[in-house]
Amino acid sequence: MEKNSKIYVAGHRGMVGSAIVRELQRQGYENLVLRTHKELDLTRQEAVEEFFAVERPEYVFLAAAKVGGIVANQSALADFMYDNMILEMNVIHAAWKNGCKKLEFLGSSCIYPRLAPQPMPESCLLTGSLEQTNEAYALAKISGLKYCEYLNRQYGTDFISVMPTNLYGPNDNYHPEHSHVLPALIRRFHEAKVAGLPSVTCWGDGSPLREFLYVDDLANLCVFLMNNYSGNETVNAGTGKEVTIKELTEIVARVVGYEGAIEWDTSRPNGTPRKLLDVSKAAALGWRYKTELEDGVRLAYQDFLNNPMRAER
Repeated sequence: MEKNSKIYVAGHRGMVGSAIVRELQRQGYENLVLRTHKELDLTRQEAVEEFFAVERPEYVFLAAAKVGGIVANQSALADFMYDNMILEMNVIHAAWKNGCKKLEFLGSSCIYPRLAPQPMPESCLLTGSLEQTNEAYALAKISGLKYCEYLNRQYGTDFISVMPTNLYGPNDNYHPEHSHVLPALIRRFHEAKVAGLPSVTCWGDGSPLREFLYVDDLANLCVFLMNNYSGNETVNAGTGKEVTIKELTEIVARVVGYEGAIEWDTSRPNGTPRKLLDVSKAAALGWRYKTELEDGVRLAYQDFLNNPMRAER
């Protein structure tokens, strides 16, 4: 990308999209095209096609998505599949139709089989059954990355995809039911500290292993890949490190300053037992994450404190 290239960031108000905008601006890219959901509903094909025909962006970061944690995914299976699949297809198709030089599609590590080999290489895609709790979302994301691959193969486009591990950081969603595990824990422990509660109950038994990547590190990788990678196979984005959910709760409690007891509700689902990405491909390209987990949780908690309205989303 040239510094004056016309770049469209889809989903720029979300956690990932806003981080990509920050990273692009940090690196001196100023010609950014941004639209809110109210200004451009990406699930409306005609509106998306008109936008691309008028604006004709040279580069596209597709970070827009309908996202949520276990509860949100289980309670709105059809919505998660439809909204994500429709908006992905609309944007990717319109980008190809209007001569976009390069598009980068943002997926999720949930695309890999529930019992995939650990750490999970990019090559294990579609080699086994998906985790049932977020299957609808995963199927939509698989469709998006495969459509990019098929356009490359059929029409010679340069559309790539990146599959992040669990993300956290500024602009996260702290909703008590619709958020992912780390922001949910930040809110829960903060409210418990403020209320002086003697204990906090967490879901499952604390045994699942998870990997977490600070969102600004992901954004740095996204810009790096746009400038340095072309290929049909996706690229994993992670740290290559994992912690148990129990260890994570202890880190969050420590950062928040909550000193009560942590209890476990084993009647609640654990989710996938382990989700560690093989990040050797990104490393071979010359990229590595920068933010360690506890440092990132401190930054995320400060963002939560600075923006109390985010807890209402």
